[in-house]
Amino acid sequence: MTRSNKPAHISHEGRVVLLAFLAGLPGSATALYLLWSSGYPLRYELTFTTLVVSAWLGFAFAVRERVVFPLQTLSNLLGALREGDYSVRGRSPKPDDALGEVMREVNTLGSTLREQRLGAMEATTLLRTVMREIDVAIFAFDEHQRLRLVNRAAERLLAAQPEKLLGQTAQEIGLEACLDGPEQSTLQASFPGGAGRFGVRRTGIRERGLPLHLIVISDLTRALSEQELQAWQRLVRVLGHELNNSLTPIKSIAGSLASIVAREPLPEDWRDDMRRGLTVITSRSESLSRFIGAYARLAKLPRPQLQPLEMAAIVERAVSFETRVAVKVEAGPPLTVQGDPDQLEQVLINLLRNAADASLTTGGGVEIGWRRDGAMLETWVKDEGPGLSSTANLFVPFFTTKPGGSGIGLVLSRQIAEGHGGALTLENRTDGPGCVARMKLPG
Repeated sequence: MTRSNKPAHISHEGRVVLLAFLAGLPGSATALYLLWSSGYPLRYELTFTTLVVSAWLGFAFAVRERVVFPLQTLSNLLGALREGDYSVRGRSPKPDDALGEVMREVNTLGSTLREQRLGAMEATTLLRTVMREIDVAIFAFDEHQRLRLVNRAAERLLAAQPEKLLGQTAQEIGLEACLDGPEQSTLQASFPGGAGRFGVRRTGIRERGLPLHLIVISDLTRALSEQELQAWQRLVRVLGHELNNSLTPIKSIAGSLASIVAREPLPEDWRDDMRRGLTVITSRSESLSRFIGAYARLAKLPRPQLQPLEMAAIVERAVSFETRVAVKVEAGPPLTVQGDPDQLEQVLINLLRNAADASLTTGGGVEIGWRRDGAMLETWVKDEGPGLSSTANLFVPFFTTKPGGSGIGLVLSRQIAEGHGGALTLENRTDGPGCVARMKLPG
């Protein structure tokens, strides 16, 4: 037979009783020794022995109960908290002792957990309500590409009930391209619930430690149609205005010339009238031709050919084209930007020309400089002109307040900046008269 060398396990309660028993052993043994060695009658010795042993064992077990009962109470409280019952509270007769502090901390923990659970329930309810009512399709797939979550918009997009969708793979419901494609994309697709252009975003989340792929699909058809309609309305309005400006005088002059030719006999100065009329018709036709050419240029802007460019060199070349006013260059740090040299140079030339036109009206100057603004590289052009009375139509194609202006310079410049992943803004200066144009590009 194999004998175990491990010591016998004694429970916590057993150790408490043993320690209480050992604590009373010296006094009890001494009392019994004195009692039995003093020559008392036997009945007295047995009676006092029974009293001493009973008191000794009674106090030992009382100590056990005094220690074990609060621990059992704490165990029950913690068990209730673990099960989610935060209404149970512990009570101590003396809240200022060590046991009272423990009970108070456990009660505080229960109150905190109750508030947190209430907040989590409210947040979960809000999230579910938002997901249910939002007009964006939301799907969540697990690591095996099986659908685990779907909202109402997604149900409408796929024209199916959730019990038929949950558990199916992305390939079975036609969304494998959304899982395998880029994280953010735009696609032309046809789903059972509708067809059109959709914006797709994919991100990774975790639920209970398990990875999920969250896919958000938004229908862009309506928004794009509204923007396209607004763009067409603006374009037709501008085109109609420009065409009327050219065709109205052409029609009037052509009618006048036709009436002159129809006279019998012809007036003596009919040749001079014909020559002047045809000159006006030619001038207006050329103006209309330039307008159409400007529109074609704006609509056919090529994609930028990116290459490393030194900002100082681009600014120096752009400044050399402006000779009407003195341009002050406030040199920034040596910076390199990825851009198309021809397009960025054209932007700076346009901005400097506009700044010079504004400053010439007041006799002011023009400044240009560059700096780093976080992750962006900012190039600014300041003038000392009269400033901007309104910024509503700054970037409207063919809108201009300058005599002989084409109205495409700022629009073309903003398209170039946005084509490089940046932005172009124009605003009045706060440090003096005039305005400042800021072009920000990824640095």
